Amino acid sequence: ATTTTTTIMPEYKLIYFNARGRAELSRWIMAYGNITYTDERVEKEDWPEKKKSLHGGKVPLLMVDDKPLPQSMAIARYLAKQAGLVPQDDMDSAYCDAVTDTLNDCPELSRRPGNYRHIARFSSMSEEEKKKTYREEFFPNVMEPVLVRLNKRLEEREWFVTDKVTWADFMISLVFGEVRKRKADLLEPFPKVVALVQRVRDLPAIKQWLETSPDTPF
Repeated sequence: ATTTTTTIMPEYKLIYFNARGRAELSRWIMAYGNITYTDERVEKEDWPEKKKSLHGGKVPLLMVDDKPLPQSMAIARYLAKQAGLVPQDDMDSAYCDAVTDTLNDCPELSRRPGNYRHIARFSSMSEEEKKKTYREEFFPNVMEPVLVRLNKRLEEREWFVTDKVTWADFMISLVFGEVRKRKADLLEPFPKVVALVQRVRDLPAIKQWLETSPDTPF
């Protein structure tokens, strides 16, 4: 007798604010993997009440059937496996983790006491002061060293980790796509990174997502 096993996909719900932020990587991954999910976007005024009902009281949160999965990178990593964006080779998979964690840490580095003290005063700055601080302190100290390494590796390859697209490429495109949107001149010394940013965005599923997803300021 032949036994047929049917795999039933879980029911997914991604809960986050009405913003790209820390949920957008997972949204890209699900778009690429053609994964059906509910994209629940919480408006600012509804957050205090919504927070009370959530596991841990934080977002993003992925509901997998009735099981909550917190933490943006844990969510993205889990979904990347479902979408075929994690390499089979353990070392390549770990390298994807290294790249995505490095880029995820970049904004956090700026807030560590003793490293970049200027950020402590960031909230009280004018918009012009914020732009100046970003260009003169944050970008050269935090982002530029990462960009130098990324650009060098991309001189000899199309995708960053293997010969196929991975979720690490998605993360690179997301992070530096935001930089390109606001401060494109800062990326001019890194043409290979800029090319990868666009290469990911030209993937049919990602292109469609970008054309149809809600337009939010951040």
